[in-house]
Amino acid sequence: MKNQIKTLLLLGVLSVVLIGIGAALGKGFLLGALVLSLAMNLGAYFYSDKLVLSMHGAQEVSPREAPGLHRMVEELSARAGIPKPRVFLMNEAQPNAFATGRNPEHGVVAVTAGILEVLDERELRGVLAHELAHIKNRDILVSTIAAAVASAVTYMAHAVGMFGSMFLGRDEDGEEGLSPLQTLALALVAPLAATVIQMGISRSREYLADQTGGEISGDPEALASALRKLEAGAMALPVEGRPATASLFIVSPFAGMQSILSLFSTHPRTEERVRRLREQALRMSTPRGWSGSALPFAR
Repeated sequence: MKNQIKTLLLLGVLSVVLIGIGAALGKGFLLGALVLSLAMNLGAYFYSDKLVLSMHGAQEVSPREAPGLHRMVEELSARAGIPKPRVFLMNEAQPNAFATGRNPEHGVVAVTAGILEVLDERELRGVLAHELAHIKNRDILVSTIAAAVASAVTYMAHAVGMFGSMFLGRDEDGEEGLSPLQTLALALVAPLAATVIQMGISRSREYLADQTGGEISGDPEALASALRKLEAGAMALPVEGRPATASLFIVSPFAGMQSILSLFSTHPRTEERVRRLREQALRMSTPRGWSGSALPFAR
């Protein structure tokens, strides 16, 4: 409930930023930009799964091709009370995973080839439970709403930067318009504010998915162990590009990159996630010392 309230508050702040820009620019500008942004993101909402899977070269695998993986997804889906999602495999060495789909009826879970090599069965089960938690909690819907509003903010801020002279001087009512300094500040600060708020929303959803995933699997300690291994894998095998989809993955694909991307990570610190999961494990009296083997993945 705490994370849900935080998410709603952040979405509210993001909306206030959007309305503030519209108020600063004058009548009529806000509505047009918002309609365009919502139309673009509505299309992304319905086709986001196909787009993301295509971007990462993910291929659907059948129960015959990956019996252990499908068996685990089916068991955890039943525990979560959601339909079994489709299962995809990405031919990428970095160990990682993500979920997509606009609702539980259109859910997709995708894992990399690397994660099947790095994690044992217990840890992979924890990761899959985390991804199913995203589907159960309808995080894609929340992310889409945030993206729609943030895109409108960025669109209008860029318009201000490109056509700043249009907003200088006096408006149609004869009142003072934006000064050059105000125009520049709006063009630079608004997208940054939208990005920071999106980061807050994404991090809140990750904490919630960790908690819900721990409840689904009944083994938060397994997910904590997996997160440490996945972060180490991301550090050792950084990937290039695609920052727009980074928030979907269970750990940031850019964890190993010493760049400006690390300053705007959509993921909370792994140490904090592990701490919370271990506290949850203690509350649930999760048995430690479970020994799992590598997942049998038929090739």
